[in-house]
Amino acid sequence: MRFLSSATAQEGVREQFFSVAEVPGVLWTPEGAAGPRPLVFLGHGGGRHKTAPEIRDLARRFVRGPGYAAVCVDVPGHGERPVDPVYDDLARANQRRVAEGAELAPLMAEFQALVARQTVPEWRAVLDAVRELPYVGERAAGYWGVSLGCGLGVPFVAAEPRVRAAVLGLGGAAANATEAARVSVPVRFLLRWDDERVPRADGLSLFEAIGSADKALHARPSTHSAPPEKYELDDDVRFLVRHLGLPAA
Repeated sequence: MRFLSSATAQEGVREQFFSVAEVPGVLWTPEGAAGPRPLVFLGHGGGRHKTAPEIRDLARRFVRGPGYAAVCVDVPGHGERPVDPVYDDLARANQRRVAEGAELAPLMAEFQALVARQTVPEWRAVLDAVRELPYVGERAAGYWGVSLGCGLGVPFVAAEPRVRAAVLGLGGAAANATEAARVSVPVRFLLRWDDERVPRADGLSLFEAIGSADKALHARPSTHSAPPEKYELDDDVRFLVRHLGLPAA
């Protein structure tokens, strides 16, 4: 793990940029943190990046409130990652197919399943590195990710035993049903009832496919691109805190 610049702090939140095997990321922790604490891995959406305003805002909620650490990395082809010719060509081909009348959701799901083959081992390596820091440590980890963050997050949560609870949503089951069945941790699943990108039935199918006995569906009458309401984010934080606990006093 290589830190790329000096840490900065704002309103009690320390922000550190790093790289793990050329994967750029950012870590948020309480300013002056000295002991271990739960960690939340954040998965950004498509076309976004590790310091998108909504990701940074959510990370600070976890740090300022329960005193957690939060981490996010750029997905291939996003943020500071270089354009991947294979992914870029496939994305362009999918755009052409949609313009010709193909359904978006299955193409998007297939694309995310392909990318997940790369991101799951990358994210597990980042988790290894971050948990070695004394002010993060080896406490329980959680996951939060919707849209692309859900498509990549389902196989990550299924593969990673250190993740003890997850917030997922705005994704479908077309390419994730098998991995979803392997998810056994508590899950809070977010569904947009009028989602224009992921058909409602696909979202419900993904929720049904999740293997956890402790899972809850939270539907909101809104579109895929509508920003989350404050109460939704507050509920996400409370859900993960309930399952991950608080740092030692």
